[in-house]
Formats: sequence, structure tokens, C-alpha cells
Amino acid sequence: MSSRLNPYISFRDNARQALEFYRDVFGGTLTLNTFGEFGQPDVPHADRIMHGMLETSSGYTIMAADTPPEMEYSPGTNISVSLSGDSGDELRGYWEKLSEGGTVAVPLEKQMWGDEFGYCTDRFGISWMVNIS
Repeated sequence: MSSRLNPYISFRDNARQALEFYRDVFGGTLTLNTFGEFGQPDVPHADRIMHGMLETSSGYTIMAADTPPEMEYSPGTNISVSLSGDSGDELRGYWEKLSEGGTVAVPLEKQMWGDEFGYCTDRFGISWMVNIS
């Protein structure tokens, strides 16, 4: 396998729901492992996600986990996920699903540089940039 770069998103108690939502948006195969499965069966958060990974047929990989209660958590302030390419229908479909129930800061429309671009925050507090060339 070659090197790859992908987002790893931290959540507080809703990584499972977020990754299932992203699977509904992008399709793909979702693997979820809990703290209990990874050797911590007696902690109060044993059923929370220690590591989750979504791999899609488009080549996207999103990794995520629940932040344990003893660790600091600052949702959405340090990450934006960028989706870009020339497959307009595919990217517009992702945009519609990601922005539903979230907040649109920049509507997906033609921009001064000639591409369609939009910026939204999904219902889990994650910022998404979509650029269609």
C-alpha cells in the first residue's frame, strides 16, 4: 500500500452515529472497534468507538474515534475536510447530504475562480469544503 492522507476526526460519544452518517453519504465499508473490544471492557465508555474507519469506492478514507471522558475535546474547531474533483453529480450529491441538518456558510455555486464551491458544517460540527472543477 502506498502512503495516504486522510482526516481522523475526534468526537464525544457519537463517533458511531457520525461514521454511519458518512457511510450513508459516501457509501463504502465501515469498520468500528470499541474500547471494550480493544482491551478496556470495564470502563464506562467501553461501547464507544476507539477506532473507526470508512473506506469508499471513490478512494476516500475517513477515520474517527470517541474522545475518552478524561481527555479534552474541542469539536470541529481544528479540521475541515475538502472534497474536490470534476465529478459534479457525485460531489453535488455529497454536498446535499452533508449540508442537510447542518449550516451552510458558502452555498455551493460558481465562484470567481470559475469552479463551483461550497462550505458547510454538518450536523456533527465538522466543516466540509466541496469544490467542483
